[in-house]
Amino acid sequence: MTSTPSTVGDTSSCCAPTCCGGASAIESAPAAAEDVREKVREGYGRIARAGFSSAPAPTAAPASSCCGGTTTQSSGGCCGGSTFSPKQLAAAVGYSESELASTPEDANMGLSCGNPTALASLKPGEVVIDLGAGGGFDCFIAGKIVGPTGRIIGVDMTPDMVSRARRNIATYRAQTGLDNVEFRLGEIENLPIPDGHADVVISNCVVNLSPDKPRVWREAFRVLKRGGRIAISDLALLKPLPESVRRDVEALVGCIAGAVLVDETRRMAAAAGFTDIVLNSRPQYIRSMADWQDPLYQRIRDSLPPGTSPADYITSLEITARKA
Repeated sequence: MTSTPSTVGDTSSCCAPTCCGGASAIESAPAAAEDVREKVREGYGRIARAGFSSAPAPTAAPASSCCGGTTTQSSGGCCGGSTFSPKQLAAAVGYSESELASTPEDANMGLSCGNPTALASLKPGEVVIDLGAGGGFDCFIAGKIVGPTGRIIGVDMTPDMVSRARRNIATYRAQTGLDNVEFRLGEIENLPIPDGHADVVISNCVVNLSPDKPRVWREAFRVLKRGGRIAISDLALLKPLPESVRRDVEALVGCIAGAVLVDETRRMAAAAGFTDIVLNSRPQYIRSMADWQDPLYQRIRDSLPPGTSPADYITSLEITARKA
């Protein structure tokens, strides 16, 4: 195994079994795990119905991610509300103008923290699985790359997201003439995919939402062919977050409270059987959220010790690895 972390500060392990949402916490509390899934499903269902990541919630809390927020079409980092559009966010995390222009507009809801399709170096004819496909944004981009001989399967546990993604297929077909993308309802911990089916597994700011991340890594390994690879963009921790932030449901659905330490990500990937693991930190994403006055990140900042910022704790992480 090789790993090359970049700018990844303190990666000491958690001091409690529930700190990073690892296997021990989930195996001892399955009810709590299902409660997390349901909260995430509810939050992302609201996003899917609204079409962007600041859908208002039926609560009185002055929040601004998918658990609350304004009624304007704004977007924030991986579901945190903000004052910039999904297109602006996608451009900021590495999507090209041509990718954005040739993808169904309704597929991009501002839920990205990286560009895994570029990271994956996809090739024509490959079979690709997208974990937590949402409205299908990355699936449609990948579909154009793998072409008519390839296949993209997006998996999402939120029925409203799957419905939205399936509706976007018609626009994708009209734009590209391709019929190589499908969406399946399912949990990323229990993928509705046979063993050894895929050449590539991608995911964009979703794995951190899972209450059983080791199982997600094992499932990704299972569905890959020998020699297959993963390309994941996710949020990770440079050091443990304060308890007040981790217990914030809005931050959970905003892909922050459920994030684990960089070294924990490496450990889980290796334990699942992956080799050639490369972790690349992209702190500029978190800094952009602060620079653009993202309300969720401001709220987290206010909960942190004086003199610190979200970028001291959180990073956007690019993860690549192979199944030998």
